[in-house]
Amino acid sequence: MQPLTRRSFLTGIAATTGSLALRSPAQTGPTSKSAYNLVARVDRERIVAAARQYLKEKPITVTASHSPRSEGGPHDYFSEGDYWWPDPKNPAGPYIRRDGFSNPANFNDHREALIRLSVQAPTLAAAWRLTHDPRYLRHFALHLHAWFVDPATRMNPNLEYAQAITGVTRGRGIGVIDTLQLVDVVRALRVVDTLGGLPKDEIEPIRAWFAGYVDWMATSKNGKEEEEAKNNHGTCWVLQMAEFSQFARRPDMTTLCRERFKTLLVPGQIAADGSLPQELARTKPYSYSLFDADVFAGLCQSLSTSSEDLWQFKGPNGAGVATAIAFLYPAIADKAKWSYPRDVEYFDDFPSRRPCLLFAGEAAHRPEYLATWQRLDASPTVLEVIRNLPIRQPLLWVDPVLSA
Repeated sequence: MQPLTRRSFLTGIAATTGSLALRSPAQTGPTSKSAYNLVARVDRERIVAAARQYLKEKPITVTASHSPRSEGGPHDYFSEGDYWWPDPKNPAGPYIRRDGFSNPANFNDHREALIRLSVQAPTLAAAWRLTHDPRYLRHFALHLHAWFVDPATRMNPNLEYAQAITGVTRGRGIGVIDTLQLVDVVRALRVVDTLGGLPKDEIEPIRAWFAGYVDWMATSKNGKEEEEAKNNHGTCWVLQMAEFSQFARRPDMTTLCRERFKTLLVPGQIAADGSLPQELARTKPYSYSLFDADVFAGLCQSLSTSSEDLWQFKGPNGAGVATAIAFLYPAIADKAKWSYPRDVEYFDDFPSRRPCLLFAGEAAHRPEYLATWQRLDASPTVLEVIRNLPIRQPLLWVDPVLSA
């Protein structure tokens, strides 16, 4: 396999996120079927063009590269804490933290390979869903087999070595957020599985991998630490577990996710005015708020059922996910209306197209959200912006085949 370079990574991403012209949205919030039709109409050309390119690219997994700083083996995912740097006063000693400032010397090969998977595999699945062309489904399956089944290239189902810090720890609970990149992949798997796109002997080994990962997330020290996080990390743990557990057929963990959403996430993170205080307190308040809002919106899409619409849920202070998106919307539509400090990095590169606007526009019947979603930049090329877009194929998240 050819090594992943930043140039080839960004070249591939750019094809996925090609710009689209604004089109008139429906005048009322769409149902799931009309939301699917809207996204299919707006994104079809972009999805199919990118998928056609991806047919030429082979899978790249964690076994393609290894860091000498990793305590894991060739099948273990490894990444390093973003904001940790050598101490100028003790260069050979433990790293120290500079919140908001990413260390460019970090080992990022595994993270970038995972992002590459999270861009290419769902795009291939979405293209198959739109065109029924079996080439896209076969190539989708090729990626999944390489990452989760093939003994020579598969990743071990844990993140024991994620977001390590030199001289401090081999891996942290906070590193579990790295596999947020897999929620779009698993959403694609759920759509393909529901439609019977892959034979049982291909889908079941992948399901077994995610069943193992669900167990690791639920029982390991790192997994349990992340579950208890009070900010976007806790939200991300629940979104991952929500999608992974539904694919892995672990209804007990899916139920746990709904309970955490109602008893901990919404009451603990969303203020009465809809702001996200934990994110506003960071050195990147704008992008962190956007990110957490997208993850919350993904939870509403993932965990709502015909008998329980989480878009309608409100905490004791009267605020819910729709309140949070309403709070952010003016500053998404016009960033000049952001009244909090600028992010210390990448402020000018955000917001890009946010899935929360599409989902909330559907759920809350807000056509202005849908119009803004359509006109926002769908072609980010800055890796930090791409990495912090948790849902990149919204077609899969409004697909009626997964409606409860």
